[in-house]
Amino acid sequence: MRRTIHHTTLALAALTLALAGCGSQTDSGKGGNGNAVSPSPTPKKSPPASPTPGPTGGCTTASTLGAADSGRTVCLAVGDTVRISLDGTAKRPWKPVTANGSVLKAANSGFVLQPGDASAAFKAVADGKTRLQSTRPLCAKQPGQVSCLGIQEWWVTVVVK
Repeated sequence: MRRTIHHTTLALAALTLALAGCGSQTDSGKGGNGNAVSPSPTPKKSPPASPTPGPTGGCTTASTLGAADSGRTVCLAVGDTVRISLDGTAKRPWKPVTANGSVLKAANSGFVLQPGDASAAFKAVADGKTRLQSTRPLCAKQPGQVSCLGIQEWWVTVVVK
């Protein structure tokens, strides 16, 4: 007796395997571990922020932020400048870093030399609290292959006093 496997069953199995592989693929480019749900390579570390007492208890001071700083709260004084450098890849590029509200004003961040990187600088211009944020694809897009639609989010809360 001969068994027949339906094409639908084969397609469903192939799709399941392809999607499962997306979360376990390695990223050969630079990356950050932000809030990704899959493992990624260890990013270049930005200088560690030094703890200072602040209104949120976990507030630190930092003049440079990188992918490893995602989720932190940093404190700035009015007039201070914070620089952000997120290392991405051409296949997993970071979107430009944005700031909500009027607490921070965009400043000249210099040049972005590598495709996929995001570079930004903001000057603290008023007391208050805001959020810096950026996103990038969780999985690299590869023409002709199944890709996931996951997003890696990077964000930092900034308190200006």
